[in-house]
Amino acid sequence: MLGGGAAGLGHLSLPGMVVTVVVAAIVGDSVGYEVGRHLGPRLVAGRMLRSRRERLDRAREFLARRGGAAVFLGRFVAFRAVMPALAGTAGMRCPRFLAFNAAGGIVWGAGVVLLGYPAGGSYAAVERTVGRGVALAVTGLVVVNLVVGRVRAHRGRCSGRTPTR
Repeated sequence: MLGGGAAGLGHLSLPGMVVTVVVAAIVGDSVGYEVGRHLGPRLVAGRMLRSRRERLDRAREFLARRGGAAVFLGRFVAFRAVMPALAGTAGMRCPRFLAFNAAGGIVWGAGVVLLGYPAGGSYAAVERTVGRGVALAVTGLVVVNLVVGRVRAHRGRCSGRTPTR
């Protein structure tokens, strides 16, 4: 999203940013798949993931039911970073994984950059209206609010409570 915002300000090329994010998303999840394929069974059986066993089991069940669609949809959920490794651990065939990984990477990568693009224009409009200092302060407040919200949600999930806002 930040890259899209920078493209909206004219600092970066929008098509270049989309290609960069899409390629990075596909390559990153492909690495996760290979890690899962080669190290997955040992990692899942280890002590480090014992506390997350229930969530891992749910993700594996979803992967078993939905296959490639789980890889595609997994990119859009909170547990997304684990789905490629689980696909590798589960023995999903590489060509099938790559097809769904690429489709998800294209949709997700282009989507997040394009969502950030108008934010760059919005920042420029705010800066013209009220000045750079106020625009930076407002941007900082928005970022802090987003970070605090994510931390509270994470702590709520870890403690089993629903976070309050």
